[in-house]
Amino acid sequence: MQLQVLNSPFNQEQAELLNRLLPTLTESQKIWLSGYLAASQSVSVPGTSELPIGNTKQTISKEVTILYGSQTGNAQGLAKKAGKKLEENGFQVTVSSMADFKPNHIKKVQNLLIMVSTHGEGDPPDNALSFHEYLHSKRAPKLDDLHFSVLSLGDSSYEFFCKTGKEFDSRLEDLGGTRLYPRFDCDVDFDEPAAEWLEGVLVSLNEARGGSAVAAIAATQEAVQSVYSRTNPFRAEVLENINLNGRGSNKETRHIELSLEGSGLSFEPGDSLGIYPENDPALVDLLLEELKWDPKEMVTINKQGDVRPLKEALISYYEITVLTKPLLEKVVQLTANEDLREFLSPGNEEKVKAYLEGRDLLDLIRDFGPWGDSAQEFVSILRKIPARLYSIASSLSANPDEVHLTIGAVRYDAHGRERKGVCSIFCAERLQPGDTLPVFIQHNENFKLPKDPETPIIMVGPGTGVAPFRSFMQEREELGAVGKSWLFFGDQHFVTDFLYQTEWQKWLKNGVLTKMDVAFSRDTDKKVYVQHRMLEHSKELFEWLEEGAVVYICGDEKNMAHDVHNTLIDIIAKEGSMSREQAEAYLVDMQQKKRYQRDVY
Repeated sequence: MQLQVLNSPFNQEQAELLNRLLPTLTESQKIWLSGYLAASQSVSVPGTSELPIGNTKQTISKEVTILYGSQTGNAQGLAKKAGKKLEENGFQVTVSSMADFKPNHIKKVQNLLIMVSTHGEGDPPDNALSFHEYLHSKRAPKLDDLHFSVLSLGDSSYEFFCKTGKEFDSRLEDLGGTRLYPRFDCDVDFDEPAAEWLEGVLVSLNEARGGSAVAAIAATQEAVQSVYSRTNPFRAEVLENINLNGRGSNKETRHIELSLEGSGLSFEPGDSLGIYPENDPALVDLLLEELKWDPKEMVTINKQGDVRPLKEALISYYEITVLTKPLLEKVVQLTANEDLREFLSPGNEEKVKAYLEGRDLLDLIRDFGPWGDSAQEFVSILRKIPARLYSIASSLSANPDEVHLTIGAVRYDAHGRERKGVCSIFCAERLQPGDTLPVFIQHNENFKLPKDPETPIIMVGPGTGVAPFRSFMQEREELGAVGKSWLFFGDQHFVTDFLYQTEWQKWLKNGVLTKMDVAFSRDTDKKVYVQHRMLEHSKELFEWLEEGAVVYICGDEKNMAHDVHNTLIDIIAKEGSMSREQAEAYLVDMQQKKRYQRDVY
């Protein structure tokens, strides 16, 4: 927006100042400025009308409903923080999982904040499925009195980036709702944009009920961190780092024990640990060789103005192993490479999607680079390296001041080069006892032991998916839980890949674990997986379900979890003498009652 002196009440000097300031403002800052001036002088500022802030002529209720859809706990954590801040600002807030919210109550809600992640191939999280289906059905009511805003979490390296949030945003508008504040789509480094979104929402809500924008802004300021968190990780010392697989195995699975002493961090079985990893220095050296930049050149890495040498920044701060379409589009702005421009032209979407699969920043530089006039310009388009989440494999009550992890080392060949998982190989090859790791606890309310210790549980966790069930068993042993428990575990070979074998045998012997069925796929001519073992015991498994057992699945979503899900439906249909539709409804009912929980990735 450029102001013209002839068509505005500002003199030349004022117009020039505004012209320099306005393009630098965020959307929420524009709204704040508009509200501040409106509150103090009863005038409006041109240039903010493109932001739909809702019908402010109508006084908006002080009641706000926050609904979250969360698979790993990120959206849930943000929802709780938002609820607390809104309450501090005088609002009456209800924070609820979408699964716990009665969908037909939506017509009673006047102020709605949606905070939702996108899972898998553009799917809603498990606890958002029923609400998402209801809103997109013919049963959904008109919502002409609704004011809403959506915060969408996702990962731009996936094709359907923030798809679920976009769908909620569009559907609520179609049903007659009015946006309080524009939707924000957050990438993996979501803390700052989420805070900016909440700031804008608070301003809009506060102004709509006749309050001061300044008071709303003040209420959004972060309190000084008093505990370690995602934005303030704890440096945990490595106590143990051992390979669980036997000699000759095709796999390398690390059992890592970390000290939490002095951190004040606590967790429950089912929670995850976040790790901020480092990139492979050998890969960074290859990058620098191609780029010709001085590894010691200082670059600014964030908005706070922190600076680091280029090599250190590429090792510890920037993501260099994943390519995204947004990154390619930024590269185009910094290079005159016509081949890249042509490659990204309309009609090549499938080719671009195929190129992104399995390639990294080094491939991109070799194929279309280098770009940028300086090292600073080069790194300015890279995103921050995201934390990796791992299911916790220990109980805090059984191992005070410790947290254990089960991490499978990822190595594969693609496009003529060996590729390595960033965090898993960091842990497998370069992490030694005595080293420290930046970590935080990711609470996951969607994967928890039943409150009643007598409730039977069925656990399905092949490979590293067995990690949280080790935590479950340790916890139940400490508590003296008497409920039945049944584990289905699978891997490649019995001799080399039976993770934590002696521990399971101990728990079977002392009764903490009631039953265990294993499937080692490479030990027989015909590959046998956990779902085949479940089918072999379908009658007894259904009896457990009828007794109220809770089913837990942990591991690969695309293959294992999908197959196990369908197997459960087949078992319920067969043993319960139901149609497939009835069996699916049975499983949905289990999910809504928190008797079917998944920790999948």
